[in-house]
Amino acid sequence: MAPERDDIEKIDREIIELISRRSDMYMRRLKDGSVDRGLFPAVDRDRLFKLIEEANRGPLANQILERVYTDIISGSLAVLAPVTVAFLGPDGSFTNIAVNEFFGGSISQLPQRTIQDVFHMVETGKAQFGVVPVENSTEGSVTYTLDELTETSLTIISEKYIRITYNLLSQSKDIHSVKKIYAHPQTLGQCKGWIRANMPYAEVVGVESTSRSAELAAGEAGTAAIASDLTAGIYNLNILATKIEDSRQNYTRFFLIGTCRNMPSGNDKTSIVCAVKDKPGALLELLQPFAEEGINMTKIESRPDKKKMWEYNFFIDFLGHKDDAIVRKALEKMKREAIFLKILGSYPVGK
Repeated sequence: MAPERDDIEKIDREIIELISRRSDMYMRRLKDGSVDRGLFPAVDRDRLFKLIEEANRGPLANQILERVYTDIISGSLAVLAPVTVAFLGPDGSFTNIAVNEFFGGSISQLPQRTIQDVFHMVETGKAQFGVVPVENSTEGSVTYTLDELTETSLTIISEKYIRITYNLLSQSKDIHSVKKIYAHPQTLGQCKGWIRANMPYAEVVGVESTSRSAELAAGEAGTAAIASDLTAGIYNLNILATKIEDSRQNYTRFFLIGTCRNMPSGNDKTSIVCAVKDKPGALLELLQPFAEEGINMTKIESRPDKKKMWEYNFFIDFLGHKDDAIVRKALEKMKREAIFLKILGSYPVGK
């Protein structure tokens, strides 16, 4: 055996031994209760990702090491008990990609038809966690998710930003043979410029999901779907064009939801929903505590209150953990100005 091969095998054995030791230690912490077995280790993973950024000297990209650690953590959880995750499906959806980013492959995935179904699965204990889209950088918020967050007893555990890259998929190998395109309406909105420039002759048909569009294209000659490359593999379709989205800054933000709570990590974000009193300057008075306490608000959005006509709820994200002293102080002041205020979750800031 060549010396170089001997050295590589020696390193491989050391890596395997260290992974085994780390998994044993983590599982002991789970067994003795020092780590909640039902807790998605968002803070632990955030610490690991920071360590990767500091210590990785290449040649592998940070994202590769992050995926390795994600599989190690979720694999350790799965050894003790199955980890079940409900998500907006079907298989091959962009939410499916987000699930893989959160957990890797060592879990049981439960695709659901609607966002409401995802929340229901977790609320009833049929799944430990749920993954849902909450907003897109070009098309705005996913209102179904915001509405469910208002009513649910679940909390936001973690967030993930996924770059959305669309492909044109078809049975055919020739783009000129495609006469019809299936796509989700939001997907069409993100690719309309490319379609107009490259396939103005094609009939465009809206369907309920990107995966459904691929399923239809797989069973119908002369058609194509706009979907992910993951979907192409599932439905055995050819990729006729890549990166057909109109904006290269096309990201979707996903929430991991469940019943557990995160401890402060030192780099957290908190989401709340609230309603203000019907009086002049009410919103300004509600937000004043953020300025007084030096808290950075990263998002505010209004949604109609479905129970009361012409009244609105405000969804607010800000930096800090709900258990931080200045955050607690600000929230107490805000409660005095609000009709209601609900903390949706505190979680490490996503990249």
